Amino acid sequence: MSADSRASFLNVTSEIGKLKAVLLHKPGKELEKLTPDYLSQLLFDDIPWLKKMRVEHDEFADILRQRGTKVYYVDELLTEVLQNTEIKEKFVNELLSTCIENTQELNQVLYEHIMNMSAKEVTEIAISGLSKKDLPDMNRVLSLADYVHSDYPLYINPIPNLYFMRDPAAVMGQGISINSMHTDARRREPMIIKYIYENNPLFKKENSQTWYDYSIPHSMEGGDMLVLSKEVVAIGCSQRTSANGIEHIAKKLFASNSGIKEVLAVQIPPLRAFMHLDTVFTMIDYDKFTIYPGIQDKVRVFSLTSNNGGIKVNMQNDLVETLKRSLKLPAVDLIQSGGGDPITAAREQWNDSTNTLAIAPGVVVTYGRNEASNEVLRRHGIEVLEIDGSELVRGRGGPRCMSMPLVRENL
Repeated sequence: MSADSRASFLNVTSEIGKLKAVLLHKPGKELEKLTPDYLSQLLFDDIPWLKKMRVEHDEFADILRQRGTKVYYVDELLTEVLQNTEIKEKFVNELLSTCIENTQELNQVLYEHIMNMSAKEVTEIAISGLSKKDLPDMNRVLSLADYVHSDYPLYINPIPNLYFMRDPAAVMGQGISINSMHTDARRREPMIIKYIYENNPLFKKENSQTWYDYSIPHSMEGGDMLVLSKEVVAIGCSQRTSANGIEHIAKKLFASNSGIKEVLAVQIPPLRAFMHLDTVFTMIDYDKFTIYPGIQDKVRVFSLTSNNGGIKVNMQNDLVETLKRSLKLPAVDLIQSGGGDPITAAREQWNDSTNTLAIAPGVVVTYGRNEASNEVLRRHGIEVLEIDGSELVRGRGGPRCMSMPLVRENL
């Protein structure tokens, strides 16, 4: 067996290494099932214009391709997997098990209906949901609960947040964390990633490890996970990621051959305006980070290291000093979004000015609308590649949120 055949396909040992392969989801029909009545349930603040949204997402993917990144789409990889009837049966059963309001009799009818569909159609339902109007008369299997909730238009909910591919899974080193989502609305997303990872040969599962699984009861989301170096990861302790989850994954990383020697737990206020660590803090070069100035005096940092099979926790005094020590740097540059102006910074942070995607050292993709933040990045020597985001931003996420790096060049 050659060395290449034994190597893991997955490889992410930094936030800034040249991005070679990425997993995306282009927004689709799942967004057309958003209505004002169910926006909060599905974690949206507004209803985006899908046609424009898809154009913006294509622009994002094209910029990545132009810079040498191979783009994979989650729906295409899942459809390949579901060509196998045995896998399809298992997947449909698990899909329906997430529909907790449905009775067993109703789910049996839905199972038979969905199993008669093609793999591509099953993928479509898994992502965009199933409307009641799409099925023939179902009165023969409706329960009292079905009648009581008869105004609800769906048998299977859509997952409109899937285009934020960063959250359901994250690659660290040559392994993957398949995450446990904080909200019911997103818990199907890591299930989809797991079926792809375990069954699509692209991922070479036999040569990598799983650091976390969505069956773990402690929430963990990828927007909180930053790979700072081969030896150090930062994980936000946030609205969406729990302290117990951070300790759990730290133990797994330390006990394996991950190469990770330290986990920095960065506690941020548990607010939707901040949501994940990467909405207020991202790494953009060897010694440069962008940060929302309104968060700097609100974070607490804890260093987690291995301690005889357990975890040793040390509270750190200062974020800058911790980064210098952990990354062995003489100095770090925290670049304040909005140019440091509190009003501009707050406005642009709401539009994800800090949620930059580094595609190489000192090269980032951002939303063009965040003009002040982009200008200050350029003044600090960062190459800024702008995309339009008037509709993509309505889901509360930026270029980093929309991408799941699979392969980066080692620094």
